[in-house]
Amino acid sequence: MEHNTCRVEMAGQAVGEDAGRLSLPCYLHRVPAGFPSPADDYIESALDLNKFLVRNPMATFLVRVSGDSMAGAGIHDGDILVVDRSEEAAHGKIVVLVLDGELTVKRLHLKNGHCMLIPENPRYRPIHVGSEQDLHVWGVVTGLVRQL
Repeated sequence: MEHNTCRVEMAGQAVGEDAGRLSLPCYLHRVPAGFPSPADDYIESALDLNKFLVRNPMATFLVRVSGDSMAGAGIHDGDILVVDRSEEAAHGKIVVLVLDGELTVKRLHLKNGHCMLIPENPRYRPIHVGSEQDLHVWGVVTGLVRQL
């Protein structure tokens, strides 16, 4: 078992009210991933990606992931995480945090006053956070963006 943190780097600034809006056509008909079906010829609405991905614009930032310790949660190397600073960092949430000066993303495990940071890859061990360690949660992961 390897002890590793999944590093993240800043990919953008806070998304504020003045951020550019991008509305894309949204076909609400579900697309089968198996047997093909006839396509609908009309758009039912437009999807604003900012509204879809960002719940609290003034408290949201983006980070790019480096590493594979969160692969089991569907977070992969190169993904961009949507992180909300206003969300409560509760038990079971995936959070971006700084532990002893190292920026990382892990699942937060809180029990009986103890804190563990859980990777989502069996190759890595949970990190037990001691009272002498410096831990600062930057925010809760609320979404991700990935290019195929």
